[in-house]
Amino acid sequence: MTEDTMTIREMCEAFDVTPRTLRFYESKELLGPIRQGTRRLYTRRERARLTLILRGKRFGFSLEEIRQLLELYYLGDGGRTQTAQALQSAREHHARMVHQRDELAAAIEDLESLIQQGEKDLEGKGPPIAQAG
Repeated sequence: MTEDTMTIREMCEAFDVTPRTLRFYESKELLGPIRQGTRRLYTRRERARLTLILRGKRFGFSLEEIRQLLELYYLGDGGRTQTAQALQSAREHHARMVHQRDELAAAIEDLESLIQQGEKDLEGKGPPIAQAG
């Protein structure tokens, strides 16, 4: 191993992933480590790709979306197409996440009201929430 490569164990420790995860990403053609017999060696390029994969997963991108974005790097335009597409996808995911957050906030507020009413009902300070028939 050199300074520029890492073993699968080192990758797992550095990125807090399992060997199975790395092999899975390799099977999906998201990573392409150097193979020396049964050993896998990960270059700086692979470490950068894994960083982007993990970030994409955190933001809710599918593996296919991530793969497509990673492939745009090779168009030879200095990453402009990749950056533009990543920005567009990020905007779309952001809008969905904001909508989900707003829906979740409303649901939490409703549940808090229901809890407060239930507590009042149990203390005898309000009408029952629902009557069983």
